[in-house]
Amino acid sequence: MASQACTAARALVASAHRITVLTGAGVSTDSGIPDYRGPDGLWTRDADAGRGSSLEAYVSDPALRRLSWQTKLTSPVWTAKPNAAHKALVELERSGRLRTVITQNIDGLHQKAGSDPHRVLEVHGTLHTTVCLGCGATGPMRDALKRVAEGEEDPDCPRCRGILKSATISFGQHLDAEVLRRSRLAVLDCDVLLVAGTSLSVQPAAGLVPLAAKAGAEVIICNAEPTPYDSVASVVLHEPVGEVLPDLSSVPPSGGARFSSWGDPSTWS
Repeated sequence: MASQACTAARALVASAHRITVLTGAGVSTDSGIPDYRGPDGLWTRDADAGRGSSLEAYVSDPALRRLSWQTKLTSPVWTAKPNAAHKALVELERSGRLRTVITQNIDGLHQKAGSDPHRVLEVHGTLHTTVCLGCGATGPMRDALKRVAEGEEDPDCPRCRGILKSATISFGQHLDAEVLRRSRLAVLDCDVLLVAGTSLSVQPAAGLVPLAAKAGAEVIICNAEPTPYDSVASVVLHEPVGEVLPDLSSVPPSGGARFSSWGDPSTWS
C-alpha cells in the first residue's frame, strides 16, 4: 500500500481514538464464503438464487424451505476460518481504538477471530442460531442441521411445531431495533468510520455512512467496486480488503481525540 489514498487512510487511523467499522461480504470472501452482489457474486451469476432470502417465499413454499435447509447443511460457513482482515480488526480492537464492529455478515467470523462479541453488532442476524416464526423460540443451528442430516427435510420448531428458519434477516423482515439503535450510536460516537468489503447497496445499514459523515466522522471506504457513498468518504480505496485492514491495523496511534466518548458501546441502553 503506497498510494496517496493509502497514506491518507493511514494518517486518519493514526489520529483516531474511536473507530467504528462497518463490514460486508467482501471481508469474508478470502475465507471461502462467496459474496452476493460482486462481479462473481451468487446473485450476479444466478438471478433466482436470492429468492430464498425472501421471507414471504420461505414461509409459503415448503419446497423452497427444504432446499434452503440442504443449502445450509453444506454451507462453507461451517468450515470457514477467519482471514487476515478479521484478524486485523482484532488487533485494532486490542490497540484500544476500535470501539464497535457493525457487520452485515451472518457467518460469525469476527467473533471466531477473537473480536469481543459485545462489540460486534450483526445487523443482518446470524446463521449460527435458529428462530421459530411462530413462538419466537431460538436455538443452536447445529441442532436443526443434525435433524436435517438425519433425514428431516424441513425441521419444525420443537416447542410449537411452527416454521423454523435461521436467525438471519430476510427480505421483508424487520431488522432488530436494538441492534440498529446501537449501530447508529456507534457511528455517531466515532471519529473514523472504516467501511470494508460492502457495496453499501442495502438499507438501513448503508445509511449509517452518511449519518457518520454528517456527525463529523472521517469515512474510509475500502471496497473492490465503487459504492453509492464514495462521495461522502474522506478516502476511497479499491485495494484488497485482506491487504488494507492489516496495514491500517499496524498504524501506531498519534494525535488527539476530537469527540467526547459515550463509553463502552456494550453498556449503551
